[in-house]
Amino acid sequence: MNLDLLVVVFYFLVIGAVGWLGVRRATTKEDYLVAGRNLGPCLYLGTLSAVVLGGASTIGSVKLGYTYGISGVWLCGALGAGIVVLSLVLAKPLLKLKLYTVSQVLARRYHPAARVTSGAIMLAYDLMVAVTSIIAIGSVMQVMFDLSFTASILLGGGLVVLYSTLGGMWSLTLTDIIQFIIMTVGMMLVLMPMSIVKAGGWAAFSHLLPDSYYQLSSIGLDTILVFFLIYFFGILIGQDIWQRVFTARSTNIARYAGLGAGVYCVLYGVAGALIGMAGKLVLPQLTNTDGAFAAIAQAVLPPGVSGLVAAAALAALMSTASACLLASSTIALEDVLPAVRKRPSGGLAAGRFTTFVMGCIMLGLAFVVRDVMMALTLAYNLLVGGMLIPLIGAIFWQRATSTGAIASMLTGSLSVLVLMYYHGIEANSPIYGGLLAGGAAFLIGSLLTRPGPLPQVQPE
Repeated sequence: MNLDLLVVVFYFLVIGAVGWLGVRRATTKEDYLVAGRNLGPCLYLGTLSAVVLGGASTIGSVKLGYTYGISGVWLCGALGAGIVVLSLVLAKPLLKLKLYTVSQVLARRYHPAARVTSGAIMLAYDLMVAVTSIIAIGSVMQVMFDLSFTASILLGGGLVVLYSTLGGMWSLTLTDIIQFIIMTVGMMLVLMPMSIVKAGGWAAFSHLLPDSYYQLSSIGLDTILVFFLIYFFGILIGQDIWQRVFTARSTNIARYAGLGAGVYCVLYGVAGALIGMAGKLVLPQLTNTDGAFAAIAQAVLPPGVSGLVAAAALAALMSTASACLLASSTIALEDVLPAVRKRPSGGLAAGRFTTFVMGCIMLGLAFVVRDVMMALTLAYNLLVGGMLIPLIGAIFWQRATSTGAIASMLTGSLSVLVLMYYHGIEANSPIYGGLLAGGAAFLIGSLLTRPGPLPQVQPE
């Protein structure tokens, strides 16, 4: 236990030191928000992979592998597919825009009110995803090191707030590379092979696990469809992901390094599912499958090595938390606060202050919200149900109007919230209902009104 804790403390010190290096590079607002739009292929692939693979993919894939077998790969499969499509189809037009937020894309087609409405929805989404990652950080540290939940949140979450506030995207990029390496080593090269050996090898897999554990569809076709509706489309329109695309130095880097990141996400999901399957043999009677990752790591790995794997899990979680924290800060700075204050967005100092305030809100919410998967489902349902239809319409339908877009955002979001209240957060009906209601409101609102002149967008 002490050796494991020492490994994680060393990891925290390294992340803090690397994050501090980003302060020197973040000398302008563009450096702070999008790393000067100057990332090469290695930095871009590493940082994009690290931000996509967070609590849902690490802890969630192991849990799904423990429960359903290889079919648990579909969660990361949907995320990876989203990255591939984003990189090959949308990266080129996005880079030409030289923007900071998703809502600024909508501002080029719709009334400014649509930018504020979409900004509020995207802010809620990114903040909630950041909160889920902070909760997961607390859960891992609490289980593996016998710390209190409060101490775990303050230690792990406090470090995220510190380096995100100081160095912005440059700190996130540099820490993400360290986290990407640790995630790869910890999950794919250490925990996966050692858990398979502990379970008795491939022979034990084939003899002791039920046949359903080798069927890609065992998780259920309905669940697979929901994964793609939520995670695939969530990647395509999420501010935290778009903001990373804006950091690429060129279109080719965004396209091909992004393709590599998508493939890596799928392989990471395979590793998580196999770890869960091995855990089913090593610990067949787990009552709390949400804690499967930490329990398997403790059962399989010797002291010190389990500390490295804990650091790998924390790396995935901290990367997503910091990305979504900066994303929510950027939306507040660029889209929401200017509309509230009736003045242009601030510069570098304003960016740091906004990130710090959003970080404090994130930590506060982490003490209130406790269920990671439910909170993550809420965030993605709200994003896809409220934002997917008007964003696709802005890009592909010339007849779309501001009235239709705003009606779709409000109707889709409210429908998702109402259906989750009546049917439960984990039900599939909220995302279906939100998309149907939002799509209907978008069509009716657009057909009953005429498109106005395109807004005159001022340079950011």
